[in-house]
Amino acid sequence: MSLETLVAFSNQYGADSRFVLAGGGNTSMKTEEHLYIKGSGTSLATITEEGFVKMDRSSLAAIWNRQYPENSDEREAAVLADLMAARCAGEEKKRPSVETLLHDLFPQKYVLHVHPTLVNGLTCSVNGAALAAELFPDAIWVEETKPGYTLAKVCRDKIEAYVAEKNEQPVLVFLQNHGVFFAGECEKCLEALVSRVMNTLEKKTSRTADLTPAEVDRASAAAVAPLLRMLYAPDGHAVVRHCANAEILRFAASREAFAAIREPLTPDHIVYCKAEPLYLDSTDPDTVIAAWNELKDRRGFAPRIVFVKNLGMFAIGAAMKDAITAEAVWMDAVKITVYAENFGGVAHMAPAMVDFIVNWEVESYRSKVAASAAASAPLAVKIAVVTGSAQGFGAGIAEYLAEQGAAVVIADMNGDGAKAEAEKITATYGTPALAVTVNVSDEDSVRAMIEETVLTFGGLDIFINNAGIVRAGGLEEMTKSNFELVTAVNYTAYFLCVKYATVPMKLQRKASPTYMSDVIEINSKSGLAGSNKNFAYAGSKFGGIGLTQSFAMELAPYGIKVNAICPGNFLDGPLWSDPDRGLFVQYLRAGKVPGAKTVEDVRAFYEAKVPLGRGCRTEDVACAVSYIISQKYETGQALPVTGGQEMLN
Repeated sequence: MSLETLVAFSNQYGADSRFVLAGGGNTSMKTEEHLYIKGSGTSLATITEEGFVKMDRSSLAAIWNRQYPENSDEREAAVLADLMAARCAGEEKKRPSVETLLHDLFPQKYVLHVHPTLVNGLTCSVNGAALAAELFPDAIWVEETKPGYTLAKVCRDKIEAYVAEKNEQPVLVFLQNHGVFFAGECEKCLEALVSRVMNTLEKKTSRTADLTPAEVDRASAAAVAPLLRMLYAPDGHAVVRHCANAEILRFAASREAFAAIREPLTPDHIVYCKAEPLYLDSTDPDTVIAAWNELKDRRGFAPRIVFVKNLGMFAIGAAMKDAITAEAVWMDAVKITVYAENFGGVAHMAPAMVDFIVNWEVESYRSKVAASAAASAPLAVKIAVVTGSAQGFGAGIAEYLAEQGAAVVIADMNGDGAKAEAEKITATYGTPALAVTVNVSDEDSVRAMIEETVLTFGGLDIFINNAGIVRAGGLEEMTKSNFELVTAVNYTAYFLCVKYATVPMKLQRKASPTYMSDVIEINSKSGLAGSNKNFAYAGSKFGGIGLTQSFAMELAPYGIKVNAICPGNFLDGPLWSDPDRGLFVQYLRAGKVPGAKTVEDVRAFYEAKVPLGRGCRTEDVACAVSYIISQKYETGQALPVTGGQEMLN
C-alpha cells in the first residue's frame, strides 16, 4: 500500500490548472479490502493522507445487490446512506466522494478523475463521441448521465461490455460533459496515459483561446461593478472582479455571440458559477438593476458571472476567494468552448441535466463547502482606500483596517513602498491588498486610482484621505511654490479624491438604498487652531474641515458620511522624525521653538504641550477611524485626537 504515492500524484494534478479547477477532481487507491477515496470538499492540490476516506470494499460491492427506490431523489439519498455506512471505523467525520462506486469499478490500483480543459473541449463537443472512438480506440465513452448511482451503474454496464468484447480491463473512460477517468497500476502508468491523451488532443487542436488582455472603457466598467456588488449582497459582503481579454470580448460582443457560452458545460460550472450568467447590453443603472432582478426572479438565484457588451466579464463572490474562483471557472468555460470549436462545435449540458444538478443534494453540499465561511470580522469584505499609506500614519491605518477584515488599497506616490506594504498586509492578515501608485494632486491619477480599486474589488466603502505634506516657515521664509504645493496636496487633492471616490459609493446606494459609506479626512490639530510659522499647513487643514462639512451636506442623501479626524502630533512618525525633512528639523531651522538648540529640545517642547504627556500614535487614530465607521448618525464632524491639546468648544 502506498498512500504516499496517492497523495503525491493527487497534489501533482491538483496543483495543475490544466487538469483541476477550484479544488475539484477525485483520486483513489485500492487494496483487496479497502478503497481510499478523496473526501468531498477537500482539494487535490493540498490533500494529505488524512483527506482520504477509507472505505470497506465488501460493503461497496454489496450496494450493487440492493434494491433502491425508483424515485431518483430517494434512490440517491439511500445510496448516500449506504456509502456513509461503508466507511471504516474512525472515518465517521468524513464524507466520501459521490463517485466512490465508480472508482471501485476499476480493478487497477490507482484511479484519477480530472476535468482537463482540453479534454472537456472534446467531451463538451458535438463530435466528441465519434472523435473519441477514432482517437482513443481503447477508451469508453459515456453519454451524459445523471451523476451518482445512475452514472456508476451505466459505467458498470459499459465496463462489463468492454471486458467481454476485448478481454481486457479499460484504463480510459470519457464522460460527456464531465471529464475523464484514468486508471493504472502505478504512478508512471497514469503519467503515460495522461500524456498520451493530452498530446493526441493537442495535435488535433488548431485554435486555442486568445487570452490577450484587451483595453476597454474602464470608466464604464467601473460604473457597472458597484451595482453588481450591491445587487448580489445589499449589505456589501461581496467582491466583484472585472476581466477583459480578446476571447471574452468576442463572446461579449452581442447576445448572439454570448449564446455560445450562456449554458453550462459541466456540473462544476453550475456549482461555482450558478446555472446561468447574465448578459447586459447597457450600463444604464436602471437597466442593470432590472435585468438582474429578472434573472433572479426567473431562476431563483443571483448570477455569479455577468457579461457586459464590449466591456468584458464580471465575476462575483461573497469574498475575494469566491470571486477569483468564479472568474477562473468561467474562464475555463470560455477555453472549453473554443476547444470544442475544433471538434465540431460546443455541446452544452441538456436542460434536464442542468435542472438536476441545480437541485441535487450532493452539489448543494459542494456549493456550501466551496463558498467562503460567513465573514465575522468587523470590516469583513469592506473595501477601503487609504492614500499616503506606504508608511507612517497611513500604513498604520491600512494595517488596522486589514486586521479588521477589510480589503485595502495602498495608494501612494511611492509605488515600491506601496507594493511592499500591500504584500506585508496580505502576508500578515490574509486579506487582499492592492498597491496603486497615485499623485493625489493630479486628477487623471486620482480617477485611475478609483477605477483600479473598483475593477479589482467591485466597489468602495471607506475612503481615507490621509496623504499630506508640510512645508513650515514664516512669512519671510515661505515661497509661493511651497505654499501652492501644500495647498495642492492637502486641500485641492482632498476635493479631487472625494469627487471620484464617491462615484462608486453613489452607485452602491442606488442598488442598495440603505447602504452607507464613509469618507474620512485625516486632518490635524492644526485644522482646529492656528499654527505659528506653519500657516500654509494650518490654512490647508482649516480648509479641509470646511470641505468636510460642505461635502457632508451634499453627500448625505447618498448615505455617504464625511468626517475628519484631527490627530495631535505624531512625534514618532517620519513626518516629524525624518532626519533630513522631518518637522523637528524644519522647526529647529525655522526658529519656531524659542531657545531650542537640538531636535530633542523641539520634541520636548511639543510633548509638554499635551495634557496626556505624549504624542499621538497610530492606534489612537485607528480607534477614531473605527468609531467613525461604526456610528451611523454623525457626519460633518472634526474629531480631535490630541491628548487634550486641542478641545472643541
